Amino acid sequence: MKNLQPHIRCSEEDAALYAILPGDPQRVDRIKEYLTDAKEIAFNREHKSVSGYYKGVRVMAVSTGMGGASTAIAVEELSHIGVKAMIRIGSCGALKKGIRLGDLVIVNGAVRDDGASKSYVDSIFPAIPDTELLFDVIEAAKEQGFPYHVWIGRSHDALYVESKEDLNELWGSRGVLGSDMETAALFVIGGLRGVKTASILNNVVEAEGDLTDEINNYVDGASAVAEGEKREILTALEAMAALERRRTDGGHGNE
Repeated sequence: MKNLQPHIRCSEEDAALYAILPGDPQRVDRIKEYLTDAKEIAFNREHKSVSGYYKGVRVMAVSTGMGGASTAIAVEELSHIGVKAMIRIGSCGALKKGIRLGDLVIVNGAVRDDGASKSYVDSIFPAIPDTELLFDVIEAAKEQGFPYHVWIGRSHDALYVESKEDLNELWGSRGVLGSDMETAALFVIGGLRGVKTASILNNVVEAEGDLTDEINNYVDGASAVAEGEKREILTALEAMAALERRRTDGGHGNE
């Protein structure tokens, strides 16, 4: 196998130009359901991978595991084998009221409150997605009628830190929409390596609401979150199809 990568266990023969990056390996199986001619590639540590076609476009799905460190490994190794665009699909907790369970949070910049991205470059370097791919993601969500929100997210490393509630309130008061653990690393490393990136997050925890809202969430929450996962998968796939159309039509694409 040419240029077999040590952690994701994918080679140049396995590579596609486009990769969807869920955190959870089980989500790779759910992405696979939307692909034709799907083929399992590898499953090593937290990195599970498949390839297949969506509307004639070859794509990969590779899980990153949780956190910036393992995400960094996946992004680096995928770039080594020739992947040119990566879209994270993950989950987040909302920091602002009005973001419902299953709504999509499309991140147009990330607070770098993680360690992995800071290991690469000073924190004054911005964590931002590729502009064209961001627009493709927004357009895909809009065309499919999915509820979505576009603004800043926050990436961090400590899920159970004692000051979590205070931090959520602080960043929510500054307009940050939601928190995850991987987006900042994806954006920074992708930017440094010349890889187009985007991040679509499925909201799985609402910001504090009233009692009626909490009761409704308890009853309907599981189905809403599951629907949100379907929405982010389809949005990512449609964005990749749009990117490929632009590339083959002579637009900017991955040049």
